Amino acid sequence: MSIAVAAQNGTADRDAERAPDVAGEWDHESMHSFAPSQAMVGRDADLAVVRRAFEGAAEGTPTALLVEGEAGIGKSRLLREFGAEVSARADVHVGWCLDLGAARTPYGPLTGILRSLVARMGVDEARTAVGVGTEALGMLLPELVSAPAERELTSPERLRDAIATLIEAAAARAPQVLIVEDLHWADESTLAILSFLLRTLTRGRVLVLLSCRSDDVRRGDAVSRFIAEATRARLLDRLDLQRLDADAVRALAEQITGHPLSSAALERVRERAEGVPFFVEEIAGCTAGPLPDGLRDILLARFDRLGDDARRVVQVASGAERPLSHPLLTRLTGMDEVRLDEALREAAGSGILVVVDDLYRFRHALLREAVHADLLPGERSRLHRSYAETLEARCEGTESADAAALAYHWQLAQDDRRALIAAVEAMRHAKARYAFGSAARFGELALELWVQVSDAADAAGLTRLELLHQLGSILRNAGDGERALAVSNLALDDVDPEVVDPRLHARLLRNKALYLVNLGRAGAIPLLQQALTIVEADVGDESLRAELLNQLASRRMIAGDREDAIRIADQAAEIAERAGSNDQLSVAANVRGGSRAHLGDVEGGIREYALARDLATGSTAEMRYRVNYSDLLGLLGRYQEALELAEEGLARARELGVERTSGSIMAQNMVVPLLERGEIDRVEEMLARDFMQGTLRVFRMYVTMTRVRVLAWRGRSDDAAEAMREWLPAFEETGAVERQVWYDRVVMTVAVAESAGDLRGALAAILAMLDDDGPVLLHQRRLLLQAGAIIAELRAAGDDVGAATRAVAEAWAGQSEQLRGDAWSTILDALLEPTAAGIDAAIALTDGDDVPVIFRVVTRLERARMLVHDGDRGTAVTVLADAERIADELGHVQLQGDVAAFATAAGLRAEAADESALLTARERQVLALIAEGLSNRQIGERLFISVKTVSVHVSAVLRKLGVGTRTEAALAARSFEAAGVAHGR
Repeated sequence: MSIAVAAQNGTADRDAERAPDVAGEWDHESMHSFAPSQAMVGRDADLAVVRRAFEGAAEGTPTALLVEGEAGIGKSRLLREFGAEVSARADVHVGWCLDLGAARTPYGPLTGILRSLVARMGVDEARTAVGVGTEALGMLLPELVSAPAERELTSPERLRDAIATLIEAAAARAPQVLIVEDLHWADESTLAILSFLLRTLTRGRVLVLLSCRSDDVRRGDAVSRFIAEATRARLLDRLDLQRLDADAVRALAEQITGHPLSSAALERVRERAEGVPFFVEEIAGCTAGPLPDGLRDILLARFDRLGDDARRVVQVASGAERPLSHPLLTRLTGMDEVRLDEALREAAGSGILVVVDDLYRFRHALLREAVHADLLPGERSRLHRSYAETLEARCEGTESADAAALAYHWQLAQDDRRALIAAVEAMRHAKARYAFGSAARFGELALELWVQVSDAADAAGLTRLELLHQLGSILRNAGDGERALAVSNLALDDVDPEVVDPRLHARLLRNKALYLVNLGRAGAIPLLQQALTIVEADVGDESLRAELLNQLASRRMIAGDREDAIRIADQAAEIAERAGSNDQLSVAANVRGGSRAHLGDVEGGIREYALARDLATGSTAEMRYRVNYSDLLGLLGRYQEALELAEEGLARARELGVERTSGSIMAQNMVVPLLERGEIDRVEEMLARDFMQGTLRVFRMYVTMTRVRVLAWRGRSDDAAEAMREWLPAFEETGAVERQVWYDRVVMTVAVAESAGDLRGALAAILAMLDDDGPVLLHQRRLLLQAGAIIAELRAAGDDVGAATRAVAEAWAGQSEQLRGDAWSTILDALLEPTAAGIDAAIALTDGDDVPVIFRVVTRLERARMLVHDGDRGTAVTVLADAERIADELGHVQLQGDVAAFATAAGLRAEAADESALLTARERQVLALIAEGLSNRQIGERLFISVKTVSVHVSAVLRKLGVGTRTEAALAARSFEAAGVAHGR
């Protein structure tokens, strides 16, 4: 296997009108006659870190490593050395981010990496692997499709899924090393894809290596946020390259000069270079004479020694944001071939330019920056105008990815009008490829330039209001709800109802409503009503009217106004029928289904959802049905059905090529039923992957509620409380307009209080919920059932729970008849008014699929208390042992503590044949692997569970065995094995 060097879509091209990606051997020393050092110096330890990351990836665990450090520290050299080393064992693909100022090329380095992947696999194999995602991937790699994809056949979700699928398919053939150079210049779309890949590539031999100039990362910018989030989520390891020590500086300098240095010369190098390898290389070449005064002068020393033609060529090349082809450089310099060849040979021989696959680039970005900064303002402006005019001439009449470069060059050429035209075109081009983050940057650049151009609307081909409308939508799709809302407000402030197109006015109002919803804020309903008024009076678009009515009905339902939601949904259905929109008919039925169920008409709600399923024609309406109906089934406690529907939804998402994106919302809908069924390991694994990171705030809130419950389950009460405190302001704000979020806040409060041992506080939160005047939703049922468990514990502790018992019983009895008389009713009645027969009946019911699994412990604990009270201690020991076993299997720390506390207080002990029998089956597996000497990560890989879950199991094993270290646990495991019990029973 060799190393494929994949650059980005570029302006430079050998002869064609569109620049290709660079693909070839990555052998730096053969690129030019100047070789700064024959062997890498002082980086053995750093190279070892990268090797270890590769070995882990080669074993099938995707790994990501950020190599960071100041400019010139040797990041690229380290990665180049590593790439050459593993080229016989892996496919190595390299892409570069480009310095295009604030607005950068969409998917900067990724297109070239993907093209390199396809080249290795072959087009036919790549198409087969990606399947339905080929049309989407064809937007970045046109060679995969026979014609440009129709937009309705693709989506942002399908594009992201297709990229991940292609990488996984390549990794099945050979280990894949994906190197992204100069992350500090990455565009938002590249960062979004990288974040997605780090979270979703959970299998396969993939190593992602990123290099980043740390002194060019600004606090709070997109790159900084990406690094911080990936580090916090433990998706990214970091390697910070340090400056060379004195011995390494000497070795490197003497390699460059070819002879030993005097103490004085070496001291000069050390003093000026300060251990930065690139500066050591540059200064070492000047040791024979006086050193230039400043760093910039040192960097320009090579440039100053060039002849006039070579200096001219280097100055022209400094204006390029990417490698240059020979034909393009010929046009830009205006030199004849002989003069240009001589000039290029001199520039390459001096170590300023290098040649890579017939493309010219600077040996180091610092050299380009120094030469470019040395130009006079007028020289710089003329240079970039020349670039822009040349690019425009070459791209005329073609579909080109060079709009971003044109915007960059025209802006530096100080031609605001042409920069505006290019920025708007770049925005459209990026949006069409779902590069919303990049599109937003170009849209904002266009807004900045707008006031500088007298005929901006004519030049841009759209009005300022239309630009704001598009930009708001782009920002929303980029996940930046705050900026989308700000742009929406700016647009509406500019609206003159007497002049503006009423359709545009209505859409601006609708979009603002959507942005408020995404942020979980109030105000959406009046905006939708205003938009409806405009459409009904001045537009006459029945499809748009049905859509607005459905959105309004949905907001009414979410707020808890269920009767109003049904009425409006009926209107939407009537209009959708006339408009022939089955999808809007499906949405209307969907809204009615949820509203009817929350009113207590569960059977009517289920019939509506069946209708929504049958009417859905588009994937959006279909997935909406699956998400909402599986959520309802979970609220009803029909966990098995909810999981089956969600699994079907995931399979459908897989067919549509959106498994990792839209399917992730469906996956999150599975988390609560899985948790209620006690599949805590699986839940933690799903949360660890955290598909929802970077999505809209309201989705993050749903995940946060589950995360708090899981932390409480594991006994991490401080962490649970901290997570709740962090998000509480958002829950309170959104809870005012979304009733289900209001209930989620109660769920978190109860979970945190119980985990901390504050049962009175937990019960008080539920009683406060019952006293609230707001609409009652199905979410209340699970909280009432939990109240039964809390009341049982408080009663056992001697508290007076009479008033609380009556309040909970009355609330349960206040439900519709369809919601009473089920297993939950029997269990709650038994806990509120315990009798032997009632608790025995409840225990039998808790083994069913559709009862929260914790009640298997709660009811058995209550029965053990009754048996002790009646003097039947022998039976109590048996029941309590069963409760202890279940609590341990669940890993539910609070329940484990409750059982142990009662056993101690009552003088009971669940006898075990040996200490290993105290362990659950999973804990015995973990103990056996500890005895093999495996790390937590290795255990997780062996058992297909997350490292975090392994850590929980290890802690439980140490606690139960009464040992303090893994070594002691391993010794205990060996003694169990010698006794024939460690693995078995």
